[in-house]
Amino acid sequence: MHLPAVMDGGPHQVIPPGTTWKPYWKVTNNAGTYWYHPHLHNMTLEHITKGIGGFIIVRDSAESALNLPRTYGKDDLPLVLTSRRIDASNQFVVNNTAYGDYLLCNGVRNASVTLPKQMVRLRILNAEVERGYNIGFSDNRTFYIIANDGGLLNSPVPVTRVKLMVGERVEIVIDLSTATLGSSIDLKAFNSGQAFGFPGGEPATAGQFGSLLNNMDFNLLHIVVGATTGTPVLSLPNSLVTNTFWTAAQSVNNRTLQITNGNPGPNPIPFNFDNTSFNINVINKSVKLNAIEKWTIVNNNVFGHAFHIHDVEFKIVDRNGSAAAVGNYEAGWKDVVFVPVGESVSFVAKFDDYADEVHPFMYHCHFANHEDDGMMGQFVVVNNIAGLSINNTAPVYTLFPNPAHEHITILHKGAPARLYYAKIYDAVGRTVLMLPKPDLSQGLDISDLTPGLYTLELTDDISKLQSVLRFQKH
Repeated sequence: MHLPAVMDGGPHQVIPPGTTWKPYWKVTNNAGTYWYHPHLHNMTLEHITKGIGGFIIVRDSAESALNLPRTYGKDDLPLVLTSRRIDASNQFVVNNTAYGDYLLCNGVRNASVTLPKQMVRLRILNAEVERGYNIGFSDNRTFYIIANDGGLLNSPVPVTRVKLMVGERVEIVIDLSTATLGSSIDLKAFNSGQAFGFPGGEPATAGQFGSLLNNMDFNLLHIVVGATTGTPVLSLPNSLVTNTFWTAAQSVNNRTLQITNGNPGPNPIPFNFDNTSFNINVINKSVKLNAIEKWTIVNNNVFGHAFHIHDVEFKIVDRNGSAAAVGNYEAGWKDVVFVPVGESVSFVAKFDDYADEVHPFMYHCHFANHEDDGMMGQFVVVNNIAGLSINNTAPVYTLFPNPAHEHITILHKGAPARLYYAKIYDAVGRTVLMLPKPDLSQGLDISDLTPGLYTLELTDDISKLQSVLRFQKH
């Protein structure tokens, strides 16, 4: 999602137990299929394995004007694909050196669904720890890709297979209008015989990187054809939207990231970028606000990787230096891209709207075990305004009423304060509420707090200096 860094929920944004974090932002993304999950460093693998995450479906007027399937749960279904190992206690196994043994579709083994005899839209998310999917149907039928990670393509793309890596989303449309009522078809992963470095293509069924699903074809979802709905979609538009993409010629800065390390041995170094592992105290890149940049990810390494960047949607402009090598199925806005072994991928993005020299955005491999091991970096978007003068004195705020019951008003020089962050601590110092860039025009809602004494830590929106106030909740 395109949103302020302070709302993004990266590794810096730790949410302690018993704490409420309240980000908010104006959704400006195109209509599309997005998702969320926790990003606590060294815990992403465990959180993903235990199922913490979900879909965000964005709609807009351009998408709504098209004759597309969009009745949620009828002809428009979100599908989250993943796999798990299950122990003797029927619990998910958290393991960063082994793939899952059992495929789950929307959390269900051997999932089955009845879909209407018409055009049906499937919004597919790969929420694996590491495995990729080479998706198709059991009868090798043609289906249509209508959207990538960041929204609709210019026109539907007919395919019989599409590869989907961790974090990637794809919206496909399957035509069931000529199928026999009661007949069935399987959505499958055709993962056998993949090139070296395809995640999940390893030959082993056990041990390190082993899985019962490795290097084989397997079912994702069993589909039974049912009756049509009242207003079925029976054909697709020839064109969808008109995307205006940034080009490499518009780039004001070209960056190259090398995928490094990860080689086996007695003292292996985990995969990282440019021989540098993630350090939460180090900003790896600084990008100017509104800059258009070209990033090239080079993988002269031993395994394929899914590169993901926060904040922006990008346009892939070449693979191995060739624009012709970019698949038409990945021709839309993206935020995840697969970089196979021995290849490079270049993309162009514009870093607009949100500058913040304090909170960074992340880029990382979307394989949860790789990012936890340090295959991640962080960048800030900065607004370099010449002559900017910042007062180094912390603002003085006033707070009333005190004691308070439902709301408190926070003023600076007689007007509602403009804050970068507000935190509330209880009497023993535990964080209970975290509010990035709170809207204080109607006061601060404290109605959910239990009665007691609280400390309010306020960070100024401009200087980033902090002030402390105390209040009593009745």
